[in-house]
Amino acid sequence: MSKNVLFGAILCFIAAVSWGAMFPVAHAAFKHMDPFYFTLIRYGAVTVILVVLLLWKEGKQAFRFEGKGVHLWFFGTMAFTVYNLLIFWGEDLLGEPGVMVASIMESLMPMISIVIVWMFLHRRPYTFTLVCVVLSFIGAMFVITKGDMKAFLSATDDFVPTLLIFIAVIGWVIYTMGGSKFLGWSALRYSTLTCILGTLTSLVVVIGATLVGYISIPTGEVIMATGPHLLFMIIFPGLIALLGWNTGVSILSPINSLLFINFVPVTTLLISVFQGYQITMFDLAGTVLIIVSLLANNLFVRLQKRESKQPGQTGWKQRLS
Repeated sequence: MSKNVLFGAILCFIAAVSWGAMFPVAHAAFKHMDPFYFTLIRYGAVTVILVVLLLWKEGKQAFRFEGKGVHLWFFGTMAFTVYNLLIFWGEDLLGEPGVMVASIMESLMPMISIVIVWMFLHRRPYTFTLVCVVLSFIGAMFVITKGDMKAFLSATDDFVPTLLIFIAVIGWVIYTMGGSKFLGWSALRYSTLTCILGTLTSLVVVIGATLVGYISIPTGEVIMATGPHLLFMIIFPGLIALLGWNTGVSILSPINSLLFINFVPVTTLLISVFQGYQITMFDLAGTVLIIVSLLANNLFVRLQKRESKQPGQTGWKQRLS
């Protein structure tokens, strides 16, 4: 393994573990501060750091939109408003079970991206890949419903927050896919400009929620109480994970990087156990099912790529008609 590949693997591992840890950390913070201001303060700080880094590395010219302002705002809103606000709002509404639900939804991102590409770009996946998608969603439902689908569907207190988390995850998938529209841009530039615009959208939403009385401005005492949580969220899931993941993907390729998504639910599960959360058999079964589905599909796609490169070999091309 070359040093470059090892470096990319370390970056993806740190990013995935950071994302897995952020849900238990956020849950602890929500005992003091609402998820709206928590997210705004977190990404307000991340935005400032990214702006300084981009100015230092690429100069003032890197802040030009080059006619892509609307796209930058849209993808930034998907990531830093839709994803970040909704996933933590949903987690907070669900309470303690929301930690595992949010983490499991996060680990579904590769499978959700397959469905989105199929629906909107009309690129039908392999039959085996579709089977893996179905299995991963079954695993997610195990964790979300705890094996009681009827009770879950009849309880809007659980259904609505879960829907918010699902919409949030779709937002991040769209943001990730949007990076392909900015070829030639560095990961730092794309991350910074979308973070600026997306955080401004979040600011408008938070101000609106404050004016209608749904949330209130946190006091200095509240900010001090959540200081350690905010510091972790700013440095690891916010800054290092964002830049590290994008850099790691460019080194390892998306197919190799996606393997590290498996560490998201595993990390959340381990931290939740340490914090005293009662893990059910459905949490374990669902997590294992998702991990096995991701691994199986990854290995299958690798096999297809390898066979397609061999003369006279077409690979397994069977798809759903």
